[in-house]
Amino acid sequence: MKNKICAIIGAGQGLGQALARRFAKGGYTLALITRSEEGGSAALIAAQEAAPELAHEYYQADATKPKELEDTLKKIILNKGDITTLIYNVRGGYAPNDPLDMSYNDVESILNLEVVGAFAAAKSVLPDMLTKSSGNIIFSSATAAFRGSGTNPLYAIGKFGLRGLSQSLAKAYGKNGVHVTHVRLDCELDVPDVRQWMGDEFEIDKTSNVDDVAETYWWTHEQPKSAWSNEIEIRPYSENWTY
Repeated sequence: MKNKICAIIGAGQGLGQALARRFAKGGYTLALITRSEEGGSAALIAAQEAAPELAHEYYQADATKPKELEDTLKKIILNKGDITTLIYNVRGGYAPNDPLDMSYNDVESILNLEVVGAFAAAKSVLPDMLTKSSGNIIFSSATAAFRGSGTNPLYAIGKFGLRGLSQSLAKAYGKNGVHVTHVRLDCELDVPDVRQWMGDEFEIDKTSNVDDVAETYWWTHEQPKSAWSNEIEIRPYSENWTY
């Protein structure tokens, strides 16, 4: 059986961990990329438990540094083989602020994380995918990609840019057999940080289970070419739509 490689950038606890578990279960060897080994350890353990026979590995790289990210992906390709599925699962912070309080550095930082890093990752794997006329690139995003925000403009700016990049790549390379998908998470995820943040107001039915979300990513990457989704939104049944 051909060795299938899935690289997840932003493979920390929560959704990153669930994605690692699901794609390992599906037969992928995982290359997990985070800024710190502590952040990626939970995802690595999940992949190893799901498929202990495969040589999953953790790699350290900062998504805000495109050359560092590109070099890391090249190392993965050299060591493990061509990446057949790439998941870019990073996001900026939620700290509220007024647009006029944003600094130039703030705007540059969020674009480096959400757009430049995503472009560096895609650029590293696309040439081989185009040669083989196959491959999957999935970008984790949010409803902020659909609307601006007067109270959290940085997050919206980053996700708007990410959606534009995803659509552009999908339109450019879908005809060559590369499936590019922008996944909007219109929900809170059931992860420890969210439970702590919501405190007594936490209700499990108002959040999305990360393993269920990961299953949707899996279904998406398995779609037949005649019926691809390039935009997907995910929310629990109880969510009040916000656009």
